[in-house]
Amino acid sequence: MGRNRKKTILENIEITDIADKGKAVGRHEGRVVFVADAVPGDTVNVLIQKTRKGNLIGKAIQLITPSEDRIEPLCKHFGVCGGCKWQHLGYAAQLKYKEQTVTNAFQRIAKVLVGEFLPIVGADHTEYYRNKLEFSFSNKRWLTEEEVNSGEEFGQRNALGFHRPGAFDKIVDVEHCWLQPDPSNAIRNAVRDFALENDLKFFDIRAQTGLLRQLYIRISSVGEVMVLVSFYQDDKEPITALLNHLKEKFAEITSLMYVINGKKNDTIYDLPIELWAGKPFLLEKLRDVKFKVGPKSFFQTNTAQAVKLYDKVLEFAELTGAESVYDLYTGIGSIACYVSSHCKTVVGIEEVAPAIDDARENVALNSIENATFYAGDVKDILDEDFFKKHGRPDLVITDPPRAGMHKNVVQSLINLGAPKIVYVSCNPASQARDISLLSTHYDVIKVQPVDMFPHTHHIESVALLILKNE
Repeated sequence: MGRNRKKTILENIEITDIADKGKAVGRHEGRVVFVADAVPGDTVNVLIQKTRKGNLIGKAIQLITPSEDRIEPLCKHFGVCGGCKWQHLGYAAQLKYKEQTVTNAFQRIAKVLVGEFLPIVGADHTEYYRNKLEFSFSNKRWLTEEEVNSGEEFGQRNALGFHRPGAFDKIVDVEHCWLQPDPSNAIRNAVRDFALENDLKFFDIRAQTGLLRQLYIRISSVGEVMVLVSFYQDDKEPITALLNHLKEKFAEITSLMYVINGKKNDTIYDLPIELWAGKPFLLEKLRDVKFKVGPKSFFQTNTAQAVKLYDKVLEFAELTGAESVYDLYTGIGSIACYVSSHCKTVVGIEEVAPAIDDARENVALNSIENATFYAGDVKDILDEDFFKKHGRPDLVITDPPRAGMHKNVVQSLINLGAPKIVYVSCNPASQARDISLLSTHYDVIKVQPVDMFPHTHHIESVALLILKNE
């Protein structure tokens, strides 16, 4: 028999700040309270869910006094699907707290003197800004609290949408998503409707059964549309029926693909992609630079803000056309291609070999002749032999994954001694950690936050480092 646990509810907690990962912060009897579903300026009643390291963690269950920065969320799925967690916070306030996140990281983690913190670069569009979304199928739709309390039996629980946070086998059935422009919503809803009408089986992640697993949609800034359907089973008849339905219904789809994924995990990067109709890639542009983006390609998911981000990289770099540049963690060569016309040579390094294949295609697409790419782990490639072959660069651009740079890469950069480093990061905490190590040899001249993901706590940061005079 289970134990009845008494619920702890704290009343009239004043929310004063935003903490790491976007949680709101208040205090109770000298203890920090991390609160979901609240914004600074709110006064709320909080249901405590756990205690960690002496701090209390919970969620707001009643709004007593709303903050002046609180707004009405656009999305009917807000608070349920787990995305756009700041949609109830005005955009000006979002930018303020994101800017604060970057400043805090440098002051509290890096503990280095920054010459100048520049004002955050906001987004012109805070809805329909993503060029890529991934949706999941499930035969276990997440039931809302109202549905559970209704006592009604729900026989058909198929869903196509996003994972409910903390419930890996439950999917929130999304009717309208504000993240991606048309025809994204129409395509997703058409796939769901066709599947339901034709009794196609939605995936059961626990039992590892069903047909429909995931749906990927990419929409480029030049209007091309890529749709990729992931199936758990290679069942030709329903696969053919669904794909032909999409082909006939949506003339906008320029790349229609599918993949068979019978593995335990959802990743498709190690699986062959089958082209059903159209091209095997879509075309994307950042200003005058063109990119072929395939179904497995990593590309900045906010195209308009990527232009602002890369413009800031160029501004910090102050290239004259005579410089040699290293571009670390180059991906499909997006930054390398973007800066190539402003420097003498650029050398890109990326661990994911297919991404380097894409980078070389993008170089050819843009008739770029001064870019060279290497596939391999940056920490293994960036050694003295590499320096001897390519010379010591005038500029290093580094854009690592969220975990930041390996400590050996940081040491290699110190040994390399490039006069200038431009560090692009999607995680100010790991960026600050790396820059703390680099600060023995580099001064931090300026830092620029760029908002790539409105309505979330995520923030990009660009830092300019200059080699110290010793």
